[in-house]
Order: sequence, then C-alpha cells, then structure tokens
Amino acid sequence: MTERQVDGYPPPGTLDDLLGFELLEATGERCRGRFAAERRVQQPMGLVHGGTYAALAETMASWATVVAVGPRGNFAVGQSNSTTFLRPVTSGRVHGEGTPRHRGRTTWIWDVEFTDDEGRLCAISRVTLAVRPAQ
Repeated sequence: MTERQVDGYPPPGTLDDLLGFELLEATGERCRGRFAAERRVQQPMGLVHGGTYAALAETMASWATVVAVGPRGNFAVGQSNSTTFLRPVTSGRVHGEGTPRHRGRTTWIWDVEFTDDEGRLCAISRVTLAVRPAQ
C-alpha cells in the first residue's frame, strides 16, 4: 500500500511545509507522520534538531484532535510540548506515531513516539492541547 498525505496538508508556506513534514493519518484514535532527516532539519552537528521532533508531534496531535472535536464546533491549540531525545538521527526518515492519553472536554493529551527507518526509538513527546469553541 502506498502511503499518502492527509488532504490539504501541509498548508503552503507554513512551518510544516518548510520542514517537509508529511501527515499520513489523523484521527481521534491515532496520528502518524514523518519527515526526511535532511539538512534543513539538522542542527550544526548534523543531527536532527530537537525542535523538529517537537514541531511534528504538535502538528500531528493538533490535526488529529481537530478531526475529533471539530464536528462539535471546537478547535485545538498547543498548550504544552515536552520531548525527550533517545537516539541521534543523521539520515533517512523519522517516523512519528501518536495515541491519545487523555480526551477531555477542554484538554487532550497525546503521547508520540519517533523511530528511525530501522524502527529504533529516537524520541518521545507528550503534547497537551487546549480544546476551545470555534468562533
């Protein structure tokens, strides 16, 4: 099966577009995305910059939460984002997969794991999103 991005993603000119993010799945139950470990996402030592993991984690969790709460007239915005780095990545792709830990009326919390092309765990993020009425 060939994977394809979520329709309408990434919006042109956004951070996600500039960093080359791919959003592969976004539901209230799961989110998946990836990016290439190329120069534009690396820090000076040639490793994937930690902010890249954090940005993709928040993107994935935000889109997935909006898919779930949007039909009820709500939207979601990042409130907290904590990422722990476990293994450096210098090439290939980084793959993220997230699951909701808490789905409340005003707050959702997601745990996102990042792996390299060999399936080795590289980073873990916890993202908290505020759920608010769309206006």
